[in-house]
Amino acid sequence: MRHPSLIPVLLLLLAAGCAYNHGPAFDPQKDAEAAALRLQESSLTNRLDPLWLKPSTNELTLGPGDRIDIDVFGQGDATASALVCPDGKIYYGLLPGLNVWGLTPTQARDLLQKELGHYVKNPRVAVLVREVQSRRVWVLGRLNTPGIYPMDAPMTVLEAISKAGGLYTADFTGTTEELADLQHGFLLRQGKFLPVDFNKLIHDGDMSQNIYLEPDDFIFLPSASSSEVYVLGAVMSSRAIAFKDQVTLSSAIANAGGLGPLAYPREVVIVRGSLTQPRFAVVNLLDILKGKAREVLLQPRDIVYVPDKPLEPLREVGQQIVETFVRTVAANEGSRAAGSASKVGVNLNIQ
Repeated sequence: MRHPSLIPVLLLLLAAGCAYNHGPAFDPQKDAEAAALRLQESSLTNRLDPLWLKPSTNELTLGPGDRIDIDVFGQGDATASALVCPDGKIYYGLLPGLNVWGLTPTQARDLLQKELGHYVKNPRVAVLVREVQSRRVWVLGRLNTPGIYPMDAPMTVLEAISKAGGLYTADFTGTTEELADLQHGFLLRQGKFLPVDFNKLIHDGDMSQNIYLEPDDFIFLPSASSSEVYVLGAVMSSRAIAFKDQVTLSSAIANAGGLGPLAYPREVVIVRGSLTQPRFAVVNLLDILKGKAREVLLQPRDIVYVPDKPLEPLREVGQQIVETFVRTVAANEGSRAAGSASKVGVNLNIQ
């Protein structure tokens, strides 16, 4: 018998559409062990490129925040430090602002020699990069010193984690326990999820996962102690739902404000397990709400996605769901690290 308090919620969800019989990829209403065996596994399509295991051959280019030392030979007092300002220019001596944004140190040297030639006969200039701030990587989450770190030399994933002080650990009953959830850690590059398996890299020593980073790469390792369920897609408010005792599919969606006006609840997707090798289930929510199917019990860190149209091939949809989740989390955690209070849908608690 349904609890009376659930009736308004069920009516709200039922109003979103009519029933449709779709055969799910697995039966999530079974017990937990059977469900785990019947989940449809999928490898994501964007695999790690072997070329990423080699450092970039691109020469460093200058940008705002970088500081260079300029030495004009034969001019004893002409050595100075110059900051690349937010407009991309350096200001040196009597010279007008010189735009060095995007130039290599060699190109900046040539530009300085050319402009100084108007004041000094055959100047010889040396440019040395003292500090790099325009190239940086984000290393956030359950680490000892998470933060935004300058990238003044080629840097691998492991080196970035080391810069952030390594994984945060705590002592319990005389043993040391890692507090980072490696299965749900991720690396984001230019808005695209790169499926680095942090568990294989750190626990198994699999160096095929230790790729070289690029400027503005974003690494996030969430807390192993958090136990939310994440609801995305065509709901009124995408968000993380606290996991207490048990969370059902319908209650998770209700806690996200219910179905949105464009929701297609006949094919709700549940994503479970590691982000690099996720498993999926497609569930007809309307059948559950009408009593034609049993309720689905979710597990901590499940991702629930409500589509706004019938599903495309599950492999493609799964890729989209994981990337949407990763981009949303990165936006929130990045805003927090940068000191902004803005939120974008889902937020992960890293405490």
